[in-house]
Amino acid sequence: MLDLLKEPVIAAQEFFTLTGRALRNIFRSPHYGADIITQMDTIGVGSLLIVVLTGFFAGVVMALQLAHAMRSYGQVGKTGEFVAITLARELGPVLSALMMAGRNATGIASELGSMKVTEQIDAMRALGTDPIQKLVTPRVVATGVMLPLLTVIADFVGLFGGWIVALLFLGLTSTQYWNSAWRSLEWKDDVLQGLLKPLIFGLTLSLIGCFYGLRTTGGTQGVGRATTQAMVASAVFILILDVMITKIFVGQGG
Repeated sequence: MLDLLKEPVIAAQEFFTLTGRALRNIFRSPHYGADIITQMDTIGVGSLLIVVLTGFFAGVVMALQLAHAMRSYGQVGKTGEFVAITLARELGPVLSALMMAGRNATGIASELGSMKVTEQIDAMRALGTDPIQKLVTPRVVATGVMLPLLTVIADFVGLFGGWIVALLFLGLTSTQYWNSAWRSLEWKDDVLQGLLKPLIFGLTLSLIGCFYGLRTTGGTQGVGRATTQAMVASAVFILILDVMITKIFVGQGG
């Protein structure tokens, strides 16, 4: 029994050690600003298209489904309200984070894993460079900054998709839809929650990608294994954290 628990405990210890060092390095020099900007471009701008598409079709589907459900109660006019709340609180942050995990957590794991198996990271240590500060911290900062921004874009595009459905299929006017959507959003319950979630998700998925990348062993097969593990772990932790954060906000609201 103890042998079964040994590996997970060691992995958890290494992950939290990596997290502490990466976050501590944010406030220590050197900051590698050029690397942060490069990672923002790769992680943020590179993920823009997939996040926009995901947000748009999420908004379209939500509007169709909610309108179908609310038609029975004569509340089709509230479609904008429910689409806005659902996107801001849940679908926007979670779907954007899952897309980022599929594209960037795996990319980080494969990139660092390749560097690990080719001994580039060992060479950095030999030259006196801290791999955590050079490789991990810029990726964590970039993902933590860019994912909330991408989530805001996804939310707006999703509202736009819902507006198209409301206009073409539900018989609502633009004024009805947008007034219902904007008036339903509250700073504490919706906007704050919708920005806090992607910040935490972004930090988590980038750290998971770096963690599995730096633990890679076994050549090219090990890189593929680390990439898969990073994706699976990121998706699971995003959903777990979503439940925890939602419970906190719902508890405060109650």
